[in-house]
Amino acid sequence: MQMNFTLDGSAVTFDFGHCTVAGWTGRDAKAIQHHIDELAAIGVKPPSTVPLYYRTSFGMLTQAPVIEVVGSGTSGEVEPLLVAKDGVLYLGLASDHTDRELEAHSVALSKQICAKPVANTLWQYDDVADHIEQIELKSWIREGDRDDWVPYQEGTIASIRPLGDLIDGSGLVAAGNHGVASAMLCGTFGAKGGVRPARSFKMAMHDSVRDRTITHSYDVVELPEIA
Repeated sequence: MQMNFTLDGSAVTFDFGHCTVAGWTGRDAKAIQHHIDELAAIGVKPPSTVPLYYRTSFGMLTQAPVIEVVGSGTSGEVEPLLVAKDGVLYLGLASDHTDRELEAHSVALSKQICAKPVANTLWQYDDVADHIEQIELKSWIREGDRDDWVPYQEGTIASIRPLGDLIDGSGLVAAGNHGVASAMLCGTFGAKGGVRPARSFKMAMHDSVRDRTITHSYDVVELPEIA
């Protein structure tokens, strides 16, 4: 599956053949427990170990401005995106949109069923490696009939398990060889006010050292649940 990006001002195309969602990646044990607790509040079972690597279909990656979901129980999560191709790493931005109702039954299935929105800009990983933990991520949501953006998540990559550890544990680089790119969503932060659905989701990743920002937003269309 091909996706187009802007990289250092130039257009590039990657042919993806592998996607992983890394879960329970918080560095702070208390932060991990907070996220486990907020999901437990909506019926999600705790993980067997941390971190966990969930394989998802690479076809779920999307840059579309609208995604369709079944029912009203889904929500987005801002996450760093790592892309590997032929030994070279890139950093981007994605949302691990997840079916929270299905998550109570199976986290793996809840990850697989929802599209994974991806911003259309990438940075060279080597360009940010020396200050990567300073990079900030934020998200906002539009709830109900409100038109204003409500702050939803905020944190730095320093709050997430070192990306080098996730790269080694996931097999990301090995999966992105022979001209086919691999992607990994790397974890998130707790939600202000709790995990909840929204009709629109906006996210940003800011590099204050190089003074640049990646943004992406998408709307959520709920398809009816037919029994």
